[in-house]
Amino acid sequence: MEHRDLGQTGLRVPVVGMGTWRTFDVHGAELEQARREVVDAALSSGANFFDSSPMYGASEQVLGATLGGRRSEALVATKVWASTAEEGRAQVERALGLYGGVVDLYQIHNLLAWPIQLPLLEELKANGSVHAIGATHYIASAFDELHGLMLTGRIGAIQIPYNPLQREVERDILPLAAELGLGVVVMRPFGAGNLLSTPPSADDLEPLRPFGVTTWPQALLKWILSDPRCHVAIPATSSPERMKQNAAAGDPPWFGPEERALVARLALG
Repeated sequence: MEHRDLGQTGLRVPVVGMGTWRTFDVHGAELEQARREVVDAALSSGANFFDSSPMYGASEQVLGATLGGRRSEALVATKVWASTAEEGRAQVERALGLYGGVVDLYQIHNLLAWPIQLPLLEELKANGSVHAIGATHYIASAFDELHGLMLTGRIGAIQIPYNPLQREVERDILPLAAELGLGVVVMRPFGAGNLLSTPPSADDLEPLRPFGVTTWPQALLKWILSDPRCHVAIPATSSPERMKQNAAAGDPPWFGPEERALVARLALG
């Protein structure tokens, strides 16, 4: 799988990683073992970037447990999601305990209380517990605030939704990220699952086969990753086989304008 520098964060990431929203919020040995198999598939496919958050229930803990002694093989991105400095510090201390004392990319989730949480993350970056700082949001109405934070020069990466049905970031966010050299992590590549409900036929996807695309999720991922401003997409899955298929979308050749336009038309139905 191809790897890319995540902007100016100093991190080199696979172009396809893995999110843990919903899928890793599980309890019990059997379900945890099933998630370990997904992590196995990801690592064996070169997809070693894992994203989580305390907002995702048990996901942070389950990810830490399934990585186990393989923490050094992974790039872990998580988030602080807290209204107060005290709550934020407690979340960070817990996460550092789960991930061997280091988080590769620590993000402020949905910009919540970012003026309060950002100094904490800067402190942790200064002492080496955090390698890079980012911020996230999934609602277009918050992009003006995200835009302002990007301009401060205090973060190295952003996480935003981007897919053929959600293209608001093309207006201001992606151009500014490219101008500033920020890393871009793409959440919701499948539109929170909405884009997978009625996939196109194999005949519809045939023009994309020369690009290594055999499934609709691969087409959607390659649509995103063919935009050079995007560094890593983080689809979530509970299936090891689906994880391997997703990872296969992370290699060139990349789509040109015609192929991206085809995927967008297919997404619109």
